[in-house]
Amino acid sequence: MPEYPRVVLATRNAHKVSELSRILALADAQITLVGLEEFPDAPEVPETGLTFADNSLLKARAIASFTGLPAVADDSGLAVDALHGMPGVFSARWSGTHGDDRANLDLVRGQLADVDARGAQFVCVAALVVPATLAGAEGADGGEGGKPSEWTATGVLPGELARAPRGANGFGYDPIFVPEGAKLTTAELAPEEKDAISHRGRAFRALAPVIAAHAGRR
Repeated sequence: MPEYPRVVLATRNAHKVSELSRILALADAQITLVGLEEFPDAPEVPETGLTFADNSLLKARAIASFTGLPAVADDSGLAVDALHGMPGVFSARWSGTHGDDRANLDLVRGQLADVDARGAQFVCVAALVVPATLAGAEGADGGEGGKPSEWTATGVLPGELARAPRGANGFGYDPIFVPEGAKLTTAELAPEEKDAISHRGRAFRALAPVIAAHAGRR
């Protein structure tokens, strides 16, 4: 079996690695995708950017620099129309405590309690960074003069927010998010149904041809 070039996904979440591996296989990308479990000393990269693209690039740049390999990262969240696109990049810490899903969800529900317009989108931006030290690193933002090559792709899942949580699957804002054209929340969908329409899957699928075309060059 041929030994394909490695690309590192900036996550320790095995589900994300498996998901992107399946997408890359469908894109006929001849690479080997690995996660950060192979790099236990890799840094935790603070998400200090003001946009999803900022944060995904921050993570991909840091991991590409640390490993010397092409790196893929993503950042995602909920953008509520009535909140002018917020929580956005602050989705995971909207209530003030990072990762408190219930508090974040309850705060958004409270902020929209008297609001009839309930449009929202799940948004994900995925980024690929190829170190300039790798042969053939020519990309959207350079790749010459010691600069890495960088690409981003965006995935959006439009919908609206239910007034009460429904469903036990998923996480975060899934129990109140109803995808456009659907009646069930994303927390009521089976995992494979959610994966088929997810914003992250859409971003990864859009980036997959770029990874196939550029990350394997050595």
